[in-house]
Amino acid sequence: MPGAKQVVVPNRLLGALPRKEYQKLLSILEPVNLTFGEILYESHTQIRHVYFPNDCFVSMLTMVDTGRAAEVGLIGSEGMIGVPMALGVAVSPFRAVVQGGGTALRLKTGDFRRSFSKSAALKREVFLFTHLLMIQIAQTAACNRFHVVAQRMARWMLMTRDRVHSNEFRITQEFLALMLGVRRVGVSAAMSDLRERRLIVYSRGTITILDHEGLVALACGCYKIVKDAYIEAQAKNGNARPALHK
Repeated sequence: MPGAKQVVVPNRLLGALPRKEYQKLLSILEPVNLTFGEILYESHTQIRHVYFPNDCFVSMLTMVDTGRAAEVGLIGSEGMIGVPMALGVAVSPFRAVVQGGGTALRLKTGDFRRSFSKSAALKREVFLFTHLLMIQIAQTAACNRFHVVAQRMARWMLMTRDRVHSNEFRITQEFLALMLGVRRVGVSAAMSDLRERRLIVYSRGTITILDHEGLVALACGCYKIVKDAYIEAQAKNGNARPALHK
């Protein structure tokens, strides 16, 4: 309809749905505020809601011996937390921890199952995101095995920047060590390296990226591989989803 106001949908997965499909979901989508450090799922526990982040982002952590963990996936407004539900699995293989607080929309798992079974468009978008998340998880595993901490930290900062749409975000060194699966001393050394190169400033738990291109040059190729996969998927999908932050 000419002159009709465009509906802005912060979550890009939901925003890629036809408007009628999105409107059907609105009545059962619940707005929620998610806070830093909040655990949405523990590993190997029942999934009771799926979440569609608006301006928050969530880390997927895999648990190893003696309670240690490492990040294998980072999800923001480009996707959904709870993708095992799309595969008929109601148990999370990962711990899902809110890394950047903000707002999200959530669905009870029963409502998601019913909507997913009826909507070809929702299936298409969720399966596409699941494919992209699998690429990210596989690349992160390889990155954690082969690349040095400074490279991995640069990759992580760039991925976070893409999801918060800002060069500034909060993170503690303790939490960053958990994300990267390294000791705090390794994080401190890598952080000092990035500061000496004048790529970032870190003060009182806040990281500010000063030189985006320099950070991209320092980061391992894993960052570009994952981001290019998203861009390629968006292009094949008719650019229905806005691109990740540039």
